[in-house]
Amino acid sequence: MLMMVTITGATGNLGQKVVNELTKLISQEEIRLAVHTPAKANKFHNSKMSIVPIDYANIDLMVKAFKDSEVLIYIPSITYNVKQRIIEFENSLVAMKKAQIKNLVFVSFFADQENNPFKMSGYYAYVPRRLAGTNLNYAILKNSLYADPLIPYLPELIEREGLIYPVGNQALSFITRSDSAKAIAKVAVTPSLRNSGQKYLLTQGENYTMNQLGNLMTEITGHHIGYNEMTLENFAREYADEGDGDELASMYKAGAMGLMNGISDDFIQITGNKPKTMREFLRENYIK
Repeated sequence: MLMMVTITGATGNLGQKVVNELTKLISQEEIRLAVHTPAKANKFHNSKMSIVPIDYANIDLMVKAFKDSEVLIYIPSITYNVKQRIIEFENSLVAMKKAQIKNLVFVSFFADQENNPFKMSGYYAYVPRRLAGTNLNYAILKNSLYADPLIPYLPELIEREGLIYPVGNQALSFITRSDSAKAIAKVAVTPSLRNSGQKYLLTQGENYTMNQLGNLMTEITGHHIGYNEMTLENFAREYADEGDGDELASMYKAGAMGLMNGISDDFIQITGNKPKTMREFLRENYIK
């Protein structure tokens, strides 16, 4: 008997990788892509995966998208509006109940502590408490920082001759999107890994202070990359034009408080393999 795994955010940077990992574990007929813009799913149209429209503001549409799914992988939308994200999740819970969804895999982030100043911390702290009050079988996978954006950022770092993250001497933890996707897919198709309210933290085997990360980048690129720490205020101004300066600054403020340095072996427990190290990732992806 086929199982049906439905994934939201399937056309996003992480979602596409999760879909790819799912195809290694179950048949394409068992994968349903719930997407806000079906046209963005063009790369999947020639596959045997089903593609359905979804709108977090439209409960009826979500019910249709979720129907007959054994597992829902919920990747939240990309917004820094906490209230909006909570409303989206509450609407999704209503749709899950109407669609008789029993199993949920929620993709989260590790900046969820009560004293965490990151602007989205309240959302990530809310979800596990909200799920605890439901009848769902669920697992929560908390990603650490994605290593992937460091690759396109390297030319700027080389030009600056240093990292600028305002975290002082505190370390940060990372995971690659590919490794995150492997863990998410494995949990989704393995009942024993997802049916008891498990909470996982996905990280590489070590974290990095900015001096350590700069030294590693220097080794990989052949260019000196030190640490030229910005103030939180200057960092927020630096990225204001991209629309997320204040939000990013609040996240790195959490990092400066030592709230984003956690290390876990959960990835190994889930997959049976070690996550890709930062050295391996940079070496494989940096093009001189």
